Amino acid sequence: MTETKRWLDAYPPDVPIELAIKNRPAYQLFEDSAQSFPNRPCLNFLGKKQTYAEVQEQIDRFAAALQQQGFQKGERLGICLPNCPYFIVAYFGALKAGLTVVNFNPLYTEEELLFQAKDSGVSVMVTLNVQSVYPKVEALLEKTDIRQIIVCDLAEALPTFKGILLNLFKRSQLAKVAFDNRRVRFSDMLAEEKPVTPISIDPQKDIAVLQYTGGTTGVPKGAVLTHANVMANAEQVRLWLGETPPEGDKFLAVLPFFHVFAMTAVMNLGLITGSEIILIPRFDLKTVLKTIHKLRPTIFPGVPTLFAAINNDESVGRYNLSSIRYCISGGAALPEAVQKAFVERTGCALVEGYGLTESSPVAACNPCHTLGKVGSIGIPLPGTAIEIRDLDDVTKEVPLGERGEIVIKGPQVMLGYWQKPEETAHVLVDGWLRTGDVGYMDEDGYTFLTDRLKEIIITNGYNVYPRIIEEAFYKHPSVSEVVVIGIDDAHKGEVPKAFVTLKESEDAVTEQELLAFVKKHLNPIERPAVVEFRKTLPKTLIGKLSKKELLAEEATKAQNAHK
Repeated sequence: MTETKRWLDAYPPDVPIELAIKNRPAYQLFEDSAQSFPNRPCLNFLGKKQTYAEVQEQIDRFAAALQQQGFQKGERLGICLPNCPYFIVAYFGALKAGLTVVNFNPLYTEEELLFQAKDSGVSVMVTLNVQSVYPKVEALLEKTDIRQIIVCDLAEALPTFKGILLNLFKRSQLAKVAFDNRRVRFSDMLAEEKPVTPISIDPQKDIAVLQYTGGTTGVPKGAVLTHANVMANAEQVRLWLGETPPEGDKFLAVLPFFHVFAMTAVMNLGLITGSEIILIPRFDLKTVLKTIHKLRPTIFPGVPTLFAAINNDESVGRYNLSSIRYCISGGAALPEAVQKAFVERTGCALVEGYGLTESSPVAACNPCHTLGKVGSIGIPLPGTAIEIRDLDDVTKEVPLGERGEIVIKGPQVMLGYWQKPEETAHVLVDGWLRTGDVGYMDEDGYTFLTDRLKEIIITNGYNVYPRIIEEAFYKHPSVSEVVVIGIDDAHKGEVPKAFVTLKESEDAVTEQELLAFVKKHLNPIERPAVVEFRKTLPKTLIGKLSKKELLAEEATKAQNAHK
């Protein structure tokens, strides 16, 4: 099949269409910047700054200590940390020692941590000495093959005065650790300067990261991302961002690094450009706004709900956001109304990108120089191709403008799923990654996402796309957030149902008023059967609106109704 690159004319100036592959281990990403900018600020954690040279020394010491402890190439190291300096050191130190990184969400339950630890076969875990995380990780010692837990001290990562205050007044938040051979201090791992034994890495085959999918469509699976995958995606987003200022950018790291979008578009992109990363360990809107006002970051990656929260905050006018050059939205579809309102209210450029765990994750983005097309996920990154395939036959491309499944080809596409050959064969077809997303491509090569295949609502045999309905609701000035799902209907099979939260500053709006409003924007099949108002809507652990809880609620209601 011939690939037609309709997006060529929309490409940013000086950005190559193809990607010059650099066949190097992923840890070189950091070392190149440390060599070029040793004295430049690298990390800013709640006021404590470290240079690239200082962080590089810690990475080398951690890698050497892992080897001294007997960990071998290919073993898995789990990182269960919020955004903090320890994450970067553990991540790149593990890669340099030849280990594979497995990212764990610190907010996971013990059961969720146990599943992922067993499935990935981690040998060692790096975590923090806080009461909300450490006990869950320690419990894994008796239930898995984990040989050692490396415990990071929160106070030691803070500026001296803040560390003292933490130890004096918030000791109840810190976990008591009984250190022994299986529970070791992170600081002890860095105590001695020993040489790192060089490890032979095949970037195309050796695994850098096992990144687990969110599990919204079933049991979580580990996407196998090679060193080449990680390096390629970091280079692709670097090229897309354009020229970095001579002094470097400042990245606001509010998205958690354990999520694949932040791993690439915040951590790796920030580090490959020699930029300073301002670390925020826990999301709080006021903290984000104050940090922007005070520390003047220039790049702000986020998820749509974060930008919507800024839109809806009445105090945003008190903060100076003018330092930001670009905001990059990913992780979920960006509603058109949210994007327009954000740009109008803040004056910040906001572009939408697209990707998934299986593509490391970024595959497409709107051009930063023009901001692209509102409502589009953009055009493919360098070295990447996108096609729209028939929903019933994934080997056939559909005509321009027609909806179908989005498929991706590029150097950032995973090798497959960890120890799951059947699932791998289903999503990787002749070198193309099936995304499970439905969309269409216009004549300029821009792709527009309509829905997940699993989330399409079938009404009287017709496909109904929830995102189209959600966009209609977002046009109403009183709507803050909306989620649309399909519910069972005896006559039509399924019908759309909308869950809505309203802006606090707006007067109450009735269900009838909202239904009358969206009627103007939707065809009869798309119009929701019912609207349910909620104070809040369920979200994933990184702040994306989540449908699975609402689907489960409706399924329970349907079961009870039939009893």
